[in-house]
Amino acid sequence: MTETTARQMRAWIGPAILTYGFRPFFLGATLWAAVAMVVWIGVLTGSLRLPTAFDAVSWHAHEFLFGYLGAVVAGFLLTAVPNWTGRLPIVGWPLGALAAIWLAGRVAVTLSGGLKPLPIALIDLAFPAVLALVIGREIFVGKNWRNLTVLGMLGAFAAGNALFHWEAARGVFAAQGMGLRLGVAAAIMMIAVIGGRIVPSFTRNWLVKQGGGRLPTPPMQRFDRIALLVLLFASLLWVLRPADMATGLALGGAGLCHLIRLARWAGHRTLAEPLVTVLHVAYALLPLGALALGAEIVAPGLLGMGAAQHLWMGGAIGLMTLAVMTRATLGHTGLALRAGAGTVAIYAALLLAVLLRVVAGAWPAAAPALHAVSGGAWVAAFAGFAVFYGPALLRRPAAKRL
Repeated sequence: MTETTARQMRAWIGPAILTYGFRPFFLGATLWAAVAMVVWIGVLTGSLRLPTAFDAVSWHAHEFLFGYLGAVVAGFLLTAVPNWTGRLPIVGWPLGALAAIWLAGRVAVTLSGGLKPLPIALIDLAFPAVLALVIGREIFVGKNWRNLTVLGMLGAFAAGNALFHWEAARGVFAAQGMGLRLGVAAAIMMIAVIGGRIVPSFTRNWLVKQGGGRLPTPPMQRFDRIALLVLLFASLLWVLRPADMATGLALGGAGLCHLIRLARWAGHRTLAEPLVTVLHVAYALLPLGALALGAEIVAPGLLGMGAAQHLWMGGAIGLMTLAVMTRATLGHTGLALRAGAGTVAIYAALLLAVLLRVVAGAWPAAAPALHAVSGGAWVAAFAGFAVFYGPALLRRPAAKRL
């Protein structure tokens, strides 16, 4: 399949960015993450007013979760599914059309002021619907039944987006609604399932090359399955009953399970290669976020629900996607799988952004300044990705790298 794929990619004579799914979506996602945060900082400082039908906070939450993350998920799946199924990747104008549908959703939501909710929702939801059809077809035709779970999580993510639009149309504060929680829960489960495969696998590959010593426990053992079920149960409770004591306790239990799961992957042995270490740090933010959310439910006022939730949204989701995008871009463009100084800097900038956002929740008096600096660090991280990795995404790889 690799040789046939390489031939298909070489046969495409259009823009290099349309030779593989990760190229337009990783670049588009990171540029949008940076631009949307600049806009959000302008809104927070009062220097900008958004022409959107959503309230400003809901626009911010929607565009990070369903806008940015939707593109990253598309780039990852359009690159990974051909490897899973043995089928050819989507290239050329069909790939460009899918990217255009994603972009149309960003424009529609951002410039939706004065428009009716239904056409806005239909334009935005067209992207996850088409993506699900494309991925579903590849899985079914390729008889790759193992990854039907991934298709189910993608469907739950799209359902969260639809529910978000419905809540916003009804005048509900969608940034704290069930649609957002469903979208976040689906994303966290994607990290737990897919991250639970790739983190120990990439760690093992790197450690074997270093020679000797303890290796990660192989993925998807009995304990992993139990931890995933506990997280799924806790996430569903959080979606449906976010303020219940039982939900807080379940989230705490899920957090502990996934801290134990992470400890089985020998992450402490990877400090010499940040490209591997960052995967462990990103995964660690999943249980830490669960513990913080659980603690905030059980004892309100410790961090604030928004700050606790950002450990999942900005932390686990933000850092894991950045880690996967950097690694996948290096690997699929034929570059060495090593994190240079620029890559380490963008990881550090994102961690700083998350840390300051959490501190702002615990220190309300300094929140405005902390929010601004946090936003600036976020912009630096994603604009930095575009600067350091954009040239590789825009450049046609040499034939030997295919």
